[in-house]
Parts: sequence; C-alpha cells; structure tokens
Amino acid sequence: MEIYKFNKENGKRISKFNSDFVMSRIIQTEKATHIGCMHLEENGVIGFHQAVVPQLLLVLNGEGYVCGDKKEYIKVQSGDAVFWEKDEWHETKTDKGLTALVIESEELKPELFMPLVNTCS
Repeated sequence: MEIYKFNKENGKRISKFNSDFVMSRIIQTEKATHIGCMHLEENGVIGFHQAVVPQLLLVLNGEGYVCGDKKEYIKVQSGDAVFWEKDEWHETKTDKGLTALVIESEELKPELFMPLVNTCS
C-alpha cells in the first residue's frame, strides 16, 4: 500500500488561456479504466478483500482509515490517495463518513504524477 497526495499544495498553477486555477495531476492510462465514486456513511466500511486490478482510492471528503495485507491501519483524509497493487488485500473504514473516487486499471502508475508520502506493507 502506498499513500500519495493530490491536494492543492502539490498541484501546479495553470494560467494558459487566461486560466487561474491549480491542477493536481493524478493518473494517465491508455488501457481500459473504471472510475467510481464511493460514499461511506458514518461507521461505513469497504470490507477486507483482494484488489482484482491495481486500485487508486482518492479521498475527496471526510476521513477514515486504510490498511493493507497486515491490517495495520493508517489515517487518511481529503487530499490523500491510496494505491493498492493487484491481488493486495486491503480495507477502508470510517467513523465519521468519507467520500472517495476509485480508479481501477491494469495500468496505474501514480508515482509519475503525485508525491509519495508513505509506503506500507
């Protein structure tokens, strides 16, 4: 399991075409990619399971805890991105609620776009 940041502080200011915003790059793929939004309410959980393909969880709102194979939980919050390799066991849970996008694809390399802040076994 790896934790990345996609918050505003790790983005790049864009001014081209008279624009004024910050872009935090996340991922680029050429193969089929599935993107979904997960809404975990208070005490919600995405149960302990194996990733079918590499998976990137982007926490948009709220906070919670994630773990990998060893079930050692790490706190995550808005702006954190969690990456699990194919076949890696993992779980996500929250006490207060959490909204996250999930990106699943055979071809995910988040290290090309976001700074790594934590690696967990």
